[in-house]
Amino acid sequence: MFLRRLHIAAMAVVVAASPVAAQLGGPAPPNPRVILQQSKDASGGKAWDALRSQHSTVTIQAAGLAGTAERWSDITTGQSRLDFSIGPLKGAAGYDGKSAWTEDEASGARAETDATARELAVNAAFRDRLAFWYPERGAALVSYKERASADGADFDVIRVTPEGGRPFELWINVDTKLIERLVEREARALRTELYMDLRDVQGVKIPFRVRASREDPREDELFVVETMAFNQPLPPARFARPASRQPDFTFPPGRAAVTVPLEIQDGHLFVRVRIDGKGPFRMLLDSGSINVLLPDIARTLQLLPDVASAGSDVNVVRAKRLDIGGVLIAKPAFATIDLKAFLQRVEGVDDVAGVIGTEIFKRMPVTIDYDRAQLVLHRPATFKYAGKATAVPLSFRGTMPRVRARVDGADGVFDIGTGARGSLTLAAPFVEANDLAAKYRATQTVVAGSSVSGPVRGGLARAGELDVGGVPVRQPVVVLAAPGTGAAANVDASSAGSIGYGVLRRFKPTFDYARGVVYLDAGAANAEVDSFERAGLWLERTATGLVVVDVVADGPAAAAGLKPGDVVTAVNGKAFGTISLAAARAAQRAPAGSTLRLQVDAGGERAVILRDLI
Repeated sequence: MFLRRLHIAAMAVVVAASPVAAQLGGPAPPNPRVILQQSKDASGGKAWDALRSQHSTVTIQAAGLAGTAERWSDITTGQSRLDFSIGPLKGAAGYDGKSAWTEDEASGARAETDATARELAVNAAFRDRLAFWYPERGAALVSYKERASADGADFDVIRVTPEGGRPFELWINVDTKLIERLVEREARALRTELYMDLRDVQGVKIPFRVRASREDPREDELFVVETMAFNQPLPPARFARPASRQPDFTFPPGRAAVTVPLEIQDGHLFVRVRIDGKGPFRMLLDSGSINVLLPDIARTLQLLPDVASAGSDVNVVRAKRLDIGGVLIAKPAFATIDLKAFLQRVEGVDDVAGVIGTEIFKRMPVTIDYDRAQLVLHRPATFKYAGKATAVPLSFRGTMPRVRARVDGADGVFDIGTGARGSLTLAAPFVEANDLAAKYRATQTVVAGSSVSGPVRGGLARAGELDVGGVPVRQPVVVLAAPGTGAAANVDASSAGSIGYGVLRRFKPTFDYARGVVYLDAGAANAEVDSFERAGLWLERTATGLVVVDVVADGPAAAAGLKPGDVVTAVNGKAFGTISLAAARAAQRAPAGSTLRLQVDAGGERAVILRDLI
């Protein structure tokens, strides 16, 4: 999530960028080393030569959460360590000179397995060593790219590719000669950092405010340096990967595993938990999400906001214990976010207390048995996978688990988990890069779901095969997310897409986050043909009925005369209030040729003859 971004931004030595560029003409490009030397001279000159270590503290505003971080780096070796607290997330990240590692309260310390994160760690270490000024500290390809303009200033853009890392750009102001911006690609997302408020610290100029931006403004982050010091003693052990810690959870005595009932509703999973002995509370299970409590539930439990969350849009509360099926987790933290209206409108539920997921999955292996509607929690110390399934490697982007997969020959890294209701959603950049809209002839636009920012639209298609780490999934339904809807589709901008319920339900997956694998045992649904709803209709719940949000052009609902804004007051003779939104959506998946009878508040009954849309 924020770990590697902080690793880069909190060092507060180099700066960020804008994609606006104009090619500089002329037969011979300027010498990049000369331009870099000028930037060194303008920002401190020989004072940089004396620096051996850096220690800083920063405050953070990101995704509505407030936080703090403390960072140490060895300028001569590139080793670093970052301790952070952002909302309910606490932990550390580091680079020991050879490999990157992360640590959090749930799973302890682990080596970074994501290839993108490893490359970004190499880049951060290169910049920590100031190797763009001191070539002997790190090998890299350095070239002059272009003259660019942004925000009323002109920049010389220097392209740097560290050995073992990935390309990044330093934007050097033509007038001030200062490195003011940096551009770096995080998988498919382009990160732009803008450094402001330069101050003198021990003879060198350091930016005390850093804004990091990506394609989605909701992902903007602001870092403010509170303290900065150089050449403080840094023992080498500070950068070493931390030792294992005692677990903060307990299983019932003598039990190697605990089985918890699951509710499966419209592609989402729900479990019952107790918090501080009270409940049970119904929680949405999202294997890639932090813990969330609705504010009124937090008040009921008399959980007071953490002082550290003051000033953020989201408060953080910490309970004494979380009980899920007899497994007790001590001092769980929750972000308090008011999702009640969203859950009522999109999920059609009134009694969900919040979201839970990754905080369980990080601590112990978890099996999701879709056939039996059960969640199995395994004691880590005694767990040993005994099935015959392939161990598919997992990597992580913040809290989100990922797998490398291939869809009809197009490779990418995909989010995978219980938070997505669909089968396979492909992010717009991945679709464009692989020309998949033309390949699949996805001319039918549908609403595949909804987020807090509105419906998620995309082209509907059927792929030939999805290969997940060597495990084939035949002919999955695919939604090609429309440009600009990646975040709304719960797909991170750096991801190729998201693998969700429609694929996972074919298996009995066992997620072992600590070992970095997921085992995909074939389930009863593995041989079934994947399907999409057959009415061409997206419904959401209101106080007076089920409102028609979207109607697929030339689809069955459109042929029956339904249009956006219509309010459905009965489904197959069952009046609103006696039929759930999930049941209404399930009725849209009845066999092709079936009749779906919808009573509309203005216009009487509509008979929708269901058919496959793909």
